Amino acid sequence: MKQHQKYEFVSSASLPTRWGQFTIHGFVETAIQQEHVALTFGQWKAGDVVPIRVHSECLTGDALFSTRCDCGAQLKKAMQNIVEHGSGVLLYLRQEGRGIGLLNKIRAYQLQDQGLDTVEANEHLGFDADLREYDICKIMLDTLNVQRVNLMTNNPKKRIALEGMGIEVVSRTPIDHGVTDDNRNYIRTKTEKLGHEFDSHLLK
Repeated sequence: MKQHQKYEFVSSASLPTRWGQFTIHGFVETAIQQEHVALTFGQWKAGDVVPIRVHSECLTGDALFSTRCDCGAQLKKAMQNIVEHGSGVLLYLRQEGRGIGLLNKIRAYQLQDQGLDTVEANEHLGFDADLREYDICKIMLDTLNVQRVNLMTNNPKKRIALEGMGIEVVSRTPIDHGVTDDNRNYIRTKTEKLGHEFDSHLLK
């Protein structure tokens, strides 16, 4: 097992998907035994600009097909983009509900049902609007020999976090997918209060 401060690389294995043959790489945050994974597709050389997506776990959107958020649609689009490009990396971080966990996310959903927005709901429960951390991305990308990236995101905080760790973000690709009548107000709130960058015509 390769150790890097508080994170460890565990193992890799093949992972066939509906879009193509990926490889899955397991990592663990040793202090709390939190597990994270990276999916890779194709090959690259040191110094190549590699398309990547930093995706935080969303059980309701990724696995249960909820349209309260756009997470599942963004995950699928990122994997499609990687395969179409011929190479790339998906970092899948276990940070449910922007870091508050699944059960608190359900509590936040209940508050949203009563009229609060996603930021107000988190704060009502005693949390910051976004508790996610991205430190593990550095060891993941170092392990995968990725130094320069095209980042698929609408969240400028992810770009700032990667650049702060020494990852060169050469470009950003918007991933404006999954906007529905069910989540349009949610995405407006992310845009207005959290600084996410969506095409304004999608939110009308």
